Amino acid sequence: MSKIGAFLLLSVGITLSASPQAAPELNAQYQDSSNCKSCHLPIVRKWQESYHAKSHYGSNEYLRASMDYVHRKTRKSLNAVKVQCAVCHNPRIAVTETGMDYEIASVMKLSKGSAVDKAVASDDLAEGINCLVCHNVDSIDESLPESKRGIHRIKWNPIGTMSGPYKDADSPYHKTQYRDFIGKDPKKLCFTCHANDRSMSGLVFANTQKEYKETTKQCVDCHMSPKREGIASTLPIDNGKPKKRMVREHGFVGAHSAALWDGALDVKGKKVKENLLITLSNHNPHNVPTGFGAREIVVDIVYMSGSNVVEKKVYSLTQHYTDKRGKVTIPHLAVHATEGMSIPANGERNF
Repeated sequence: MSKIGAFLLLSVGITLSASPQAAPELNAQYQDSSNCKSCHLPIVRKWQESYHAKSHYGSNEYLRASMDYVHRKTRKSLNAVKVQCAVCHNPRIAVTETGMDYEIASVMKLSKGSAVDKAVASDDLAEGINCLVCHNVDSIDESLPESKRGIHRIKWNPIGTMSGPYKDADSPYHKTQYRDFIGKDPKKLCFTCHANDRSMSGLVFANTQKEYKETTKQCVDCHMSPKREGIASTLPIDNGKPKKRMVREHGFVGAHSAALWDGALDVKGKKVKENLLITLSNHNPHNVPTGFGAREIVVDIVYMSGSNVVEKKVYSLTQHYTDKRGKVTIPHLAVHATEGMSIPANGERNF
């Protein structure tokens, strides 16, 4: 047999793996948020402005650049990187892991039509963290190792059953059920993904859950909104009118929103002998900055005498990451990190 013939015979044995933990396939009725608008229009409109709605390779330039960079540096196929990131960025993906068999098939351009390629290209993922990602969750397994995040911790509802914060909710379009992780203690749902972010080598570069100091304030109080009287559904179910409820905005604002920084830190200065002591105080239940490695706060201090600048000092509150060769890299590829300079939850840092 020729070498080419033997090679082709070997390639026939390639299988493209799909995990049994994948989300159940959705029918067109629940595929995207467009059908949610008919009853939940104000909520969907606010969500559409959020970064949750952009949690997809095709709609977020920063996410796309990061995935492309990891793909180039690790030589993993781009689709394998997408599947790895989808654990949190696209938890409803139909495939949750890839193996060497897929990498070989990808290099040989034999992966077309595979479960992996179909899953990555599915329109079901185009909306990122959409309504179904949070409201189709039935339970969260908190007993798993910290390294298992996102989709690995989630048990999904059957198609057509939605979880929410109201025990008396009812709908003619889908089944409803109350869940504590949306109503009473929503931080459990947040920390399914916003915790224990690890690089390819296992270095933890962000862990908002570990930083979190127990308080009466929930993640959603700041990143969605405090509860206000409003309408969760426009269905005329209360004497021919929509039922008024205590609702939250679904904007999921974060560090990219200037409004969220208003009052986030207190700045005080005090003269101590010949020195000026600057104190930054953080009254939030998590560190600042947090949520993603390499975020930075710049403390820019200018000493003035009248209108004259006497001295300038700049402090950078961030971490720097290096690879196994000691070269600067992004958090996802880091092996080492400098000491964290963030301001601890309910704490302060002095300069």
